[in-house]
Amino acid sequence: MARLALLSVSNKTGLIDLARTLVAEFEFDIISSGGTAAALKAAGIPVTKVAEYTGSPEILGGRVKTLHPRIHGGILARRDVSEDLTDLAENQIRPIDLVVVNLYPFEQTIAKDGVTLADAIEQIDIGGPAMLRASAKNHAHLTVLCNPDQYNTYLEELRQNGGAASLEFRQKCALETFKHTANYDSAIAAYLSSQYPENSSPITDFNVSGKELQTLRYGENPHQAASWYQSGITPTGWTTSTILQGKELSYNNLVDLEAARRLIVEFPNSPAAAILKHTNPCGTALGTTIAEAYQKAFDTDSVSAFGGIVALNRPIDAATATALTQTFLECIVAPGCEPEAEEIIKKKAKVRVLILPDLTQGPPQTVKIIAGGLLVQDSDNVVENTSKWRVVTEKQPTAPELAELLFAWKVAKHVKSNAIVVTRNCTTIGVGAGQMNRVGSVKLALEQAGEQAKGAVLASDGFFPFDDSVKTAAAAGISAIVQPGGSMRDRDSIDCANQLGITMVFTDVRHFLH
Repeated sequence: MARLALLSVSNKTGLIDLARTLVAEFEFDIISSGGTAAALKAAGIPVTKVAEYTGSPEILGGRVKTLHPRIHGGILARRDVSEDLTDLAENQIRPIDLVVVNLYPFEQTIAKDGVTLADAIEQIDIGGPAMLRASAKNHAHLTVLCNPDQYNTYLEELRQNGGAASLEFRQKCALETFKHTANYDSAIAAYLSSQYPENSSPITDFNVSGKELQTLRYGENPHQAASWYQSGITPTGWTTSTILQGKELSYNNLVDLEAARRLIVEFPNSPAAAILKHTNPCGTALGTTIAEAYQKAFDTDSVSAFGGIVALNRPIDAATATALTQTFLECIVAPGCEPEAEEIIKKKAKVRVLILPDLTQGPPQTVKIIAGGLLVQDSDNVVENTSKWRVVTEKQPTAPELAELLFAWKVAKHVKSNAIVVTRNCTTIGVGAGQMNRVGSVKLALEQAGEQAKGAVLASDGFFPFDDSVKTAAAAGISAIVQPGGSMRDRDSIDCANQLGITMVFTDVRHFLH
């Protein structure tokens, strides 16, 4: 008796070629449901409709098609268990050797503009996941394919193994199937949670899944393997970017680019440029034009800018492109690039230039993997509001000082803690990042700022545990400080600032970045 294949697919890519080869080369009989059967019949491929095979019509507008003992018995029967074979014979059920199923396009549906909850509900597949799980469970006796990309590999497997798929191949396909159904269910749960927030219970399970976009050359170091994955079926964030030119993106490039994106979106109202190295900003500035902003950011620390990542919040114009080609850069990201600018940048063929039209599209949560589990937190998307800040010193900030403090505070949010940022004219002039004590970061930032620190402002991502940072800042000429407050010794720092004539503002918000 010919072997039996069940084909029931939403995505019909490669379907006809697969079915034709199964019939002509490997002598399969085919049963299919609804639209799949119609497509095969139109292509002249012999097929039996599921309804004819089961003797039960499709009902409920197609909601029930394959949920039948003749289908699931044929899938789940163990060929080495005599009782199972007896059940098949007594119920006139043929064992199924191949199941090819892909699911209703739920994620594609919810990604469409104007989709209703009712539309989404109808795209929740029931029979498909049931068949996939049953087939994957019984992979010792049959093969299951859930992705058109597997079709040619399966056919080649049959050719190389005398018309049979090896157990190793079936195991691999079963694992892919369980991953596929898990991701499908996760997408449904996430969508319904957004639709029924009042009924959503506290998160007790957190699932991370993704589809590999590309294998990266290596991870942080050459001995570490790495890949880039897309979360969800609909491209978002960096997966929507266009790469205009340059070498292949590396793991470190993508990590730095994401840090740069998070920083640059802090400044939507003015042309802004940021240059980062190892996820820390070495130069950030606002300007009247994007070219001016970049030049100011570059001049802050031209040494560290070498080999850096540049983020711009305005399209690259010719003047900016010319400036960008004057030094070695790893990556540039901007929301656009003018044609003339694109021609100029081509002079630096190796620099990676990415266009990301929506720089604001970031993840709602961040995830870190630790031994035995995950750490999940909301992204630090606090919108800074100076009206909620508290001036704790006798000296009040002027309006320009307050604007400068806000700029410094936004940059400090994106510097590795302990973070100190010194700025003037909405340009960083000193950055102290990642030191083990806060006064150490203060000293590094002020040393970099040099004489420019006189009259500048200083931002600290965390509170000052002692008044030594205030004394060091005052000695360098800092006029105003912004910090979260919250130390047991806040009074010492406030009294010190009053004695030294420095303005100090508390935000009551901390921005540690580990």
